[in-house]
Amino acid sequence: MTMPLSTSSTAKQFEECGYAVLKELLDPQDDLNALHVEYSALLDTLASRWHAEGILPSAYQELELGDRFTMVLGKMHPSCLQYFDITLPKNQITEETPVHLGPAVFHLIRNPRLLDAVESIIGAEVYSNPMQRVRIRPPQHLLSKEHSKALAAATPWHQDLGAVLPEADNSDMLTVWVPMTEATPENGCLLLIPGSHKGGLLPHSTSVPGTKQQAALHIPDEFVDGRKAVAVPLSPGDVLFLHRNTLHASLPNLSAGTRWSFDLRYNPMGQPTGRPVFPGFIARSRRRPEQELSDPGAWAQLWIDCRKRLAGTRSLRFYRWDAMVAIS
Repeated sequence: MTMPLSTSSTAKQFEECGYAVLKELLDPQDDLNALHVEYSALLDTLASRWHAEGILPSAYQELELGDRFTMVLGKMHPSCLQYFDITLPKNQITEETPVHLGPAVFHLIRNPRLLDAVESIIGAEVYSNPMQRVRIRPPQHLLSKEHSKALAAATPWHQDLGAVLPEADNSDMLTVWVPMTEATPENGCLLLIPGSHKGGLLPHSTSVPGTKQQAALHIPDEFVDGRKAVAVPLSPGDVLFLHRNTLHASLPNLSAGTRWSFDLRYNPMGQPTGRPVFPGFIARSRRRPEQELSDPGAWAQLWIDCRKRLAGTRSLRFYRWDAMVAIS
């Protein structure tokens, strides 16, 4: 395992370019294998249940995790992705809304190597921001129109600050992108525009031009110079840091396999998260280490209590952009 970027070079690249790639920051075996085990067990439980219910033609037990994800997600409604996600949806939450709150996910969020690097960017009082996601991207050729509107599809150009409420405009929110599989141009790695974080927040929209249809939150094409974009291929163990204002997107998955990654976010303790209805926690505190949350069960309970509190809520306000934003 080679050494990652030094603290000084990480901070310098992040400041100048709006991102930093930390090669081999994590060890695939020591730091990521528990996630493979946890998600394999989850997929086994769900696939077996859906097969028994007649929803899925097979449980595909003979396949390894990546191929099994590909087969199951290719045949299920995209709503099944919520069973694997580590956050609640913004619509129609009930007390039974699925959300994955396994200990391996919690230990990834609190991984010491990861937090050491996070600390080099935002300081020693680190808060786990609840704007977190799992990205599981099946091959594009398997996606229906419903899938193309869901989390499984390629992500359009956006800034992460555009996906939170204005209360977090001055928060030093840091995005940490952790690949669990190879992320390549063929299977949908990230694109970003170096230096774009210096331009501030751009207008975003959730509408499709010329129609009344809604789309994923995105920056309209006229505000994005795609010629400046660079692809960022990564391997398991690598980690990408993104500034909250860096323009980024993802390529479509044109491969034969599923691409899997985690989006984690952190900000300095005491700063607004931009998702006040969802629970964050103190991941690291040099001043008051006794306040750190170290129990994965307590973390899971925060989300369970949140789900119960929000049950019956038809829609949550996640960001400042109305459903049909007029761009002039």
